[in-house]
Amino acid sequence: MVNIRPKTTVKMKLSGVGETPSRSQISVRDVNATIDEPLDRHGTNEGLTPTETMMSSLIGCTNVISNKIAAKMGIEIKRMDISLTADFDRRGVTLVEEVEQPFSNIVMDIDVTTNGTEDQIETLRTELEKFCPVAKVFRGSGITITENWTVKPI
Repeated sequence: MVNIRPKTTVKMKLSGVGETPSRSQISVRDVNATIDEPLDRHGTNEGLTPTETMMSSLIGCTNVISNKIAAKMGIEIKRMDISLTADFDRRGVTLVEEVEQPFSNIVMDIDVTTNGTEDQIETLRTELEKFCPVAKVFRGSGITITENWTVKPI
């Protein structure tokens, strides 16, 4: 019997083109995305800003990893709504002065509809902290992430 192990490390490959001073087109796999600035910052408002893109990745990762954990635990997440607020020190992006850590605090309000018990959801939350790579990078850089969970039964 041959044991085939999946790769544990993969190389991510993305590319980007700066079409204007404010708008970039990003390509990865067969997907394209626009990163842009709002009109009041000389953009065309055709996409999320770079920092909004970064924060949206935390929402997406929280959803994906939570659902993977739930499936492994044998529970169902029927719906997950996530609202995020972040304290953003903009002095660096406005070129006023260098800011060591522009984000000091992130709060996510997570409303989940599930058949999981209170204990199962607590386990899911603990596992999420261990396995969400985006949250691990944020926390590792000194950013506090507070998750406020509201659980509704299916």
